[in-house]
Amino acid sequence: MKNIVIIKTGDSIPSLVAKRGDFEDWIIAGMANNHPFDVVVVPVHKGEMPPDFDMIAGIVITGSHDSVTDRADWSEKTANWLLKAVKREIPILGICFGHQILAYALGGKVGSPPGGPEFGTVPVSLTPASMKDPVLGNLPRTVEAQTSHYQSVLNLPPEATLLAFSEKDPHSAVRYGACVWGVQFHPEFDAGIAAAYIHECSEIIEKFNYNSAALSDSCKDTDTGGIILRRFAKFVADGS
Repeated sequence: MKNIVIIKTGDSIPSLVAKRGDFEDWIIAGMANNHPFDVVVVPVHKGEMPPDFDMIAGIVITGSHDSVTDRADWSEKTANWLLKAVKREIPILGICFGHQILAYALGGKVGSPPGGPEFGTVPVSLTPASMKDPVLGNLPRTVEAQTSHYQSVLNLPPEATLLAFSEKDPHSAVRYGACVWGVQFHPEFDAGIAAAYIHECSEIIEKFNYNSAALSDSCKDTDTGGIILRRFAKFVADGS
């Protein structure tokens, strides 16, 4: 039996993990058992290696507090491994750091965006190319999503199809080929998690003229993330 593999590229805020769980827990909950697979979590940031490709039905890459531009050894190895997974046409969903490392692996550029970081619940606009997409299709032209990032994909790889953008990020969601997606926002976050990240990062983000208290208060739950995670899980199940 093949598995859905969660490539864990970092840990969430320790106090949040103690109360709510970690990235992988929120992703698993978001997929809502919309698939028949076991889920295997591989903490690549701690040096663990993923299973053989023949054992993988689909891949989800988590967010991280590290940066792709740090070029850490584990991150570079993960990028190389993901490039092989893409060539094998294994369904992949990259989230935040996962979105960035996919773009980097495929020849894109990652760095600090000119508009500064993006935090909180933000409106995300979908492109015409998203309309028939298996994961982002048939959604309103503007949806709300949870964000928490200092870096972005600055230049997309040439084979990318742009699916969504926001005021601060021109590459909020992309697809590569038929079965690989990257989203800069966090479909696994709810309003409470998004607000916790604002609180944790308040000293830094206020340097970018954010009012962290007001931003935290404006966070609200949305349906977007759960829809995306469930659709990706179903896509993996339907293709297996």
